[in-house]
Amino acid sequence: MLPGMVTVVIPATILYGTGLAWPPQPWNSILPVIGSTFIFLGLALMVWTNRLFITVGKGTLAPWNPTQKLVVRGVYRHVRNPMIVGVFCILLGETILFGSWRLFCWLAFFFLVNMFYIPLAEEPGLAKQFGDDYLLYKKNVPRWIPRFTPWEGLSDSAELKQEGDLA
Repeated sequence: MLPGMVTVVIPATILYGTGLAWPPQPWNSILPVIGSTFIFLGLALMVWTNRLFITVGKGTLAPWNPTQKLVVRGVYRHVRNPMIVGVFCILLGETILFGSWRLFCWLAFFFLVNMFYIPLAEEPGLAKQFGDDYLLYKKNVPRWIPRFTPWEGLSDSAELKQEGDLA
């Protein structure tokens, strides 16, 4: 629900309140392609990461049903917060697509909030929940800017260990 609010409801409210000039100027054909590409990339990341949360992590984004296992597969081997990267991509795509400085301000505000929230609240909670495995993962995989090569640590051994801990 939160990603929908951040990427659809709030941007639509901003655009509705400020009026929408379409098509964006000055490059009528290039900006929609660039914006749409970022939106598609963001949506793909969000679908992929949500699927990994459900199938591998045995949980969801929702705080009342968090993942039971540390997810270190797929895109999570390149970047620790691909869901937020996906949201950033969608917001950047909307900003470009609609040529809106107000949407850019929303993107900047959302980014700043996450710059503080993730290291101060989310990461300590994950360290408490997953212990040394998460700390090793955090040390080797960047928060937002993906590493080119996938990190090879933990993946299957951590999942097997966590399955044994839950049994």
